[in-house]
Amino acid sequence: MRVKGGFIQHKKHKKVLKAAKGFRGSRSKLFRRANEAIWHAGAYAFAGRKDRKGQFRRLWIMRLNAALALHGIRYSNFIKSMKEKNILLNRKILSELALNQPQIFQEVVKEAK
Repeated sequence: MRVKGGFIQHKKHKKVLKAAKGFRGSRSKLFRRANEAIWHAGAYAFAGRKDRKGQFRRLWIMRLNAALALHGIRYSNFIKSMKEKNILLNRKILSELALNQPQIFQEVVKEAK
């Protein structure tokens, strides 16, 4: 006897089409196109989550570089002297200090010089 997967198949298709809501054209209407679009969207989302970390690091470095320019020191020299003096503050914390608490950041820069 042949078994048809009507109910389960319908549920799967509905799930995919619901996830593809808002996609343009046939990507939100037709199951095959929607399924393909969702696979690609998931891949891009995964890569984007990884990429975001690097984007934030670049932002922190830019902020640090701008703040250090006011103190007359280059970013690369600052990081090198921080490592030599064994000051263990990461770029995120340093950029937050530079942005929100310039007095404390100035002390850190003096210590690093």
